[in-house]
Amino acid sequence: MDDLIPASADGDAGATGGEKSYGSGAKILAVGIAATGLFTFAYFGVAGHVLDDDAYGRVSLLWSLLFVIMCVIYRPVEQLLSRTIADRRARGITAGHPLRTPALIQLSFALGFLVVALALHGPIEDGLFDGESSLYWILIGAALAYAASYFARGYFAGHQWFGLYGGLVLFESLSRFCFPVAVAVGIASGETAVALGILAAPLASLLVIPWALGRHEASASAGVERDAGELRESAGFAGSVAAIQLAEQALLNAAVLLVPDSKTAGIVFSALMVARAPLQLFQAVQTSLLPHLAGLEATSGREAFARAIRQTILAIAAFASACAVGLLLIGPWVMDVVFDKSDYGRVGLAVIAVGMGLHLTAGTLNQAALARGRAHQAAAAWLAAAAVFVVWMLLPVVGDELTRAEVGYAGAAALLCSLLYGLYRTGTPAASPSSPQTA
Repeated sequence: MDDLIPASADGDAGATGGEKSYGSGAKILAVGIAATGLFTFAYFGVAGHVLDDDAYGRVSLLWSLLFVIMCVIYRPVEQLLSRTIADRRARGITAGHPLRTPALIQLSFALGFLVVALALHGPIEDGLFDGESSLYWILIGAALAYAASYFARGYFAGHQWFGLYGGLVLFESLSRFCFPVAVAVGIASGETAVALGILAAPLASLLVIPWALGRHEASASAGVERDAGELRESAGFAGSVAAIQLAEQALLNAAVLLVPDSKTAGIVFSALMVARAPLQLFQAVQTSLLPHLAGLEATSGREAFARAIRQTILAIAAFASACAVGLLLIGPWVMDVVFDKSDYGRVGLAVIAVGMGLHLTAGTLNQAALARGRAHQAAAAWLAAAAVFVVWMLLPVVGDELTRAEVGYAGAAALLCSLLYGLYRTGTPAASPSSPQTA
């Protein structure tokens, strides 16, 4: 994993103490995220053994829907805080990072979700969860609780407090994992008990977030933001990132949501865990990469900027190739052991691994676009690739839903990667970034 941590000008003669601490901090974050990915994988592995196919499919669907919501409405503010705080710090502004605008955006997103979810109570509960009301309310509670978690993540990332960031997400994943384990050992039973882990994770994080944030400069935001244009710029950046997150979640979850029954949904969901688990691991790279690139862009560190992108992509290529070879050799056996399901072909799993590598590369190029203030153009690329994938899944070009998802995911990732690479090749715009310099 160390190879996936981009260089922070460690070979430059004038490397500062902050630059040197960047690499070690990012590696700490990588360990935390790696453990988080393993516990998330284990959560569904144990759930697959203790639940029947229909119940497992509903819990998988709950997580897929929640993950879409979290990434679309909360990750934009995480990215906004990460970029703008890092940009200010690179310019020598080390105190008084304004929090009012991102907090207002986050609250607006959360309230908007609540209104829509309550209005669609019946269709969500009956259409998606087969009338299981407990799953609906777990979705509501978890989605609202994650607002604070993602806000804290952005604040930690912008200050490069990667140990706190990694500790927070690891604490959440450990809390979630305890619930299927409790069912496995007989302390609890049923799909509601397993699903409650999805709600417990963000609620547990609320125990530590106030302490972590309260020690610092949240009160310094008063009186800092006076320009209404800053709110528009911040909202524009957050809106573009929301579109990016929606498109990314479409790549990962549209195949699960569009299959005809919960059993097939569970099969497709488990197959895409081949991509989902490394993507969660890659959050460590993305989280550390954006504030690092934003700082380099603010200080004209273009050579180091390009080197960080190049080294990350080379490491991704090596990692994805190793995964594809491993899945060709033992993929079906691993899926049967982990998920207690044997509906997978080795070639299809390897195709997903190739798509995962392209997806990770696209994520790297996306962070470069965000750091350069090209969120709007990046969002257009993501939406185009997602639209192609959704159309592919709706058309019965390939009869088998699992095969259709495997081929479609890899193809959409390839299209996305090519579009973002073209954007990256256009270079840094002459004008200052269109994304906000202050939050």
